[in-house]
Amino acid sequence: MGIKGLVIAAAGSGSGKTTVSLGLMAALRRRGWRVAPFKVGPDFIDPGHHARAAGTPSRNLDGWMLPQETNRNIFRQAARSADVAVVEGVMGLFDGFDGRSEEGSTAQMAKWLGLPVLLVVDARSMARSAAALVQGFERFDPQLRFAGVLFNRVGSPRHLEYLRQALEGQVAMDFLGGLPREDALAIPERHLGLHTAEDHPLGPERLARLASLVEDHVDLERLVRALPEVRGDNGGECPPDPGFAQPPRVRLGVARDAAFCFYYPDNLDLLARAGADLVTFSPLNDTDLPPGLAGLYLGGGYPELHARRLAENSGMRAAIGRAGRAGMPIYAECGGLMYLCRELDPGEGARWPMCGRFPFGVRMLARRRALGYREVRLTSGTLLGPAGACLRGHEFHYSEIAESAAGVDTVYRIAPRRGDSGGTPEGYRVGNTVGSYVHLHFGSFPAAATHLVEACRRWRDSAAGAPQAGSGPEARTGA
Repeated sequence: MGIKGLVIAAAGSGSGKTTVSLGLMAALRRRGWRVAPFKVGPDFIDPGHHARAAGTPSRNLDGWMLPQETNRNIFRQAARSADVAVVEGVMGLFDGFDGRSEEGSTAQMAKWLGLPVLLVVDARSMARSAAALVQGFERFDPQLRFAGVLFNRVGSPRHLEYLRQALEGQVAMDFLGGLPREDALAIPERHLGLHTAEDHPLGPERLARLASLVEDHVDLERLVRALPEVRGDNGGECPPDPGFAQPPRVRLGVARDAAFCFYYPDNLDLLARAGADLVTFSPLNDTDLPPGLAGLYLGGGYPELHARRLAENSGMRAAIGRAGRAGMPIYAECGGLMYLCRELDPGEGARWPMCGRFPFGVRMLARRRALGYREVRLTSGTLLGPAGACLRGHEFHYSEIAESAAGVDTVYRIAPRRGDSGGTPEGYRVGNTVGSYVHLHFGSFPAAATHLVEACRRWRDSAAGAPQAGSGPEARTGA
């Protein structure tokens, strides 16, 4: 089955890619098109907004964390029942892992998927110079195809006419219009980026305004008509991976609320394929864990913004502590790691008690502590695989461990580049609890999902498989 598709890119961050992407998704959906949304890069926040606009989950595509064929499979599977795929890029069109190659860039992904690029240009304080910018992007990589150029933050109809005139005879790509400045439609930002869909929901009225913005100022019919068809299927259903365990299935608890909302959908899919029944719970609102769980997955998010409520929910903190002491497998990333620590200092003059699985506290900083891709090599057997296994992910946080972690096992060696011989010890383990600041994409090592589910199955089937308050041995191995 063929579908239409395009990639939305820009000259740089902050040009309006997300506004254009959301408006286009909402406009196409309003016209009855089934939209498959995607995001290039490791971002969690934009996909949450995509899901609101498109009415279906958005998937991450990443040329550094994931192999080419894995990205293609993710795209094919998610787009197979759609009419049009809308892929929002990351940073500038050609920006990637470093300055020497296209690795991890939007341009690389567009070529991998065979999709044309809609170039979004921030036209503030610019008129004829816009033609030079567009011409440079058009000529930089001859293998890249363009669907057209769309200007953003246009000051007036006269300004838009100047931009149109500037392009005449200078570029080959289509001029598709320009969006006026609409500051009221901007999603507010905070330290990790835009507000999340959980905290700043795109309601029907706001989505309708975004859709109208695109319909009123973009030659939508011309854009869609010019898009080529691409293969949206994978030649049938994906056969079961022989490495994935079959039933009996296990119940895996997934923390999901305003404090914990950063998950790659493909991680959850891989866990489900490996035999996990995913059961969501809220550390903010639920006072106990759901019954019958054999493991926990605590993703990232904003626990620092909800530290007081998390601390005051002593029932949930106690339940997680009992489960951990009983040896239940617990895997945590970034915000989840913070929640499992002894205490959290959000930088407001108070320290709030957390779950206490790790015997150290964390504190928020005024400046960013870490940002970038990470390659993780397991230094011993863990919930995620054997020693030597290599996974990829991303790290982005403003907090740090407030004291020495001496005496706590580390099971990761993390490095910012592929194959670095050095690296930093990280990935903390206490019993069957593993936590790290790195958000791993299981697509980089799909067997991680199998290992985690198998650890849950073994714990459930063991004689000590029922957590009881204050009892249960501390398992000293993570595999």
